[in-house]
Amino acid sequence: MFPKLFEPFSVRSLTTRNRIVMPAMGTRMCDERAVTDKLVEYHRVRAAGGVGLSIVEVSAVHAPSSPNCFLSIAEDRFIEGHKRLTDAIHAEGGRAGVQLWQGSIAVAMDPAAQILVPNEMTVHGFTVPGITVDQIHEIIDCYGAAAARCVEAGYDCIEFHCAHNYLPHSFLSAGLNHRDDEWGGSLENRAKFPLACIRAIRENIPEDMPLFMRIGAHDDCLEGGMTIEDTIEFCKMAREAGVDVLDISRGNIITAANALEVPPIDLVPGFNIDNAARIRRETGMPTIGVGRINTPQVAEKILEEDQVDLVVMGRAQLADPDFCNKAREGRTDSIVYCVGCDQGCLDGFADIRNFEHITCLRNPLVGHELDWKVEEADDRKRIAVVGGGVAGLMAAETLVARGHEAVVFEASDRLGGQFVTAGKAPGKREMELAASLMGEQARRCGVEIRLETPFTPETIAEEHFDRVILANGAAPITMGLSGANIHVAHDVLEGEQVEGERVIVIGGGLVGLEVADALASAGKQVTVLEMAERAGADLGSARATCVFGKLAKLGVEIEASTAFDGITESGVRVKSGEDTRELACDAVVVAVGSRARNNDELVAALDAAGIPHCSVGDVERPRRALDAIREGFLAGREA
Repeated sequence: MFPKLFEPFSVRSLTTRNRIVMPAMGTRMCDERAVTDKLVEYHRVRAAGGVGLSIVEVSAVHAPSSPNCFLSIAEDRFIEGHKRLTDAIHAEGGRAGVQLWQGSIAVAMDPAAQILVPNEMTVHGFTVPGITVDQIHEIIDCYGAAAARCVEAGYDCIEFHCAHNYLPHSFLSAGLNHRDDEWGGSLENRAKFPLACIRAIRENIPEDMPLFMRIGAHDDCLEGGMTIEDTIEFCKMAREAGVDVLDISRGNIITAANALEVPPIDLVPGFNIDNAARIRRETGMPTIGVGRINTPQVAEKILEEDQVDLVVMGRAQLADPDFCNKAREGRTDSIVYCVGCDQGCLDGFADIRNFEHITCLRNPLVGHELDWKVEEADDRKRIAVVGGGVAGLMAAETLVARGHEAVVFEASDRLGGQFVTAGKAPGKREMELAASLMGEQARRCGVEIRLETPFTPETIAEEHFDRVILANGAAPITMGLSGANIHVAHDVLEGEQVEGERVIVIGGGLVGLEVADALASAGKQVTVLEMAERAGADLGSARATCVFGKLAKLGVEIEASTAFDGITESGVRVKSGEDTRELACDAVVVAVGSRARNNDELVAALDAAGIPHCSVGDVERPRRALDAIREGFLAGREA
């Protein structure tokens, strides 16, 4: 199955067993810039899962500018750790690459790291001087020395990062490089620094070792930046300097184009392939396609049409480390698919305060492959799971994997809970399909599913259960409002018709913004009221960029710092500070969040019967699906 996807690929001395690449995704799984056992196991299980080439995350080449939360290969002391990593990948039949990197302004996330920029620039309110000519040559030398260490560490190939505002791209792009010496000005001058880095790498690796280069197709949202024609011309120069394979990306970290680096569900799968295909065609170089390629069907079609030579499928393998093996064997109905939520990978990487390292909404085991192993239980139990949403389904599947008997009680006629409702929003059909597939996978693995079957105190008396996991979620808050022209956001997303042309949405969180999208896409005039200073506070950076961009195009008005103050004959009354006014509308949609269901009677019955129990997901307090699935997994693992 998928013959093109699982065809070997060869360049110089490297042959991969298939065309799938695990890209150099930042993980924050290092320790003081060094490889850890956690990172080794993270890559090992994906190599065991069948990936052809694993490119280890951005590794700094220059010690003073190496941020603490990224890997480094800037000093000899890091070689041993990288060697352990390549050995682990090779032992599973995979091939290992490493991405060499100088992060420019991206290193500012570590206050101790030196920031290097092509010319004077303001970063976080501070003026950073431009890099000197001596420093330019120092960095070039560092690329060469780092490449030599990569060879010693056992890597099969190297990738030179020349995208995303990092230093080589910052020199290359006229949107960032404003130097007036030999390192700035014309494309030929701007290309001198990245080409010198490429030559330094090439000079320090064996002739038969391939060199990849990550490069943006063009500069999005960056005035004066690289056009795709510029990129094609530069790639031809890079080929002459020693680059063998192009890895075509998009985006930068200083504009709204940041959303293109880790593209959310709002962008269609394979959105960047046309660019990669053109660059491949006009340079004649082997090319890797990137851009939310999350199913084997999409990947196979891209390769079958001969648009690129390899495909990056990174988050697909966060969600399911066995993605490659399952696809190769035709077990597509057992794949856990990435849905482009960005909650664990992008938001988890950026939110240093709340996340130890990256994670994944679909797979809580990311980064915990060593310490959260699912092992068979010594004492097998019969366990009831109350609620068939994503938290309950994850708990039930984990219970069965440990050898327990799991019975899911779902009061409604379907599984998936609010994850299904979320999938009803425009552009989010993948989430609805994922919830449906999750239910099917639970059934196949042996979970007993009882739909339209509430779990009650009578159930406790009628059946024997050794433990109960409460996962029956939350219900939307209605604010006590009712009437023919008043609706709840969840009902609207589920298809309830809203009459009239002018609609007020109360609440500017994720649900409120998505119901506004649905209504505006249907031709309504929509105004969103948000009492906080800004709407979308529960949206991550990439999703916020896409959601607000779409709402602006649809003409949705968002009034922040504006509280709903009551229904009037012609619409609603609102308060902004001390100012009270009326807004006319034909209908009102309430989207102010959810409230955990009251399980007091059930908990009392369980306590009286002496049955151990715990609560997961929105039963504790309404939060994100990422939190609910993680808690469901842990409850199943610890039962």
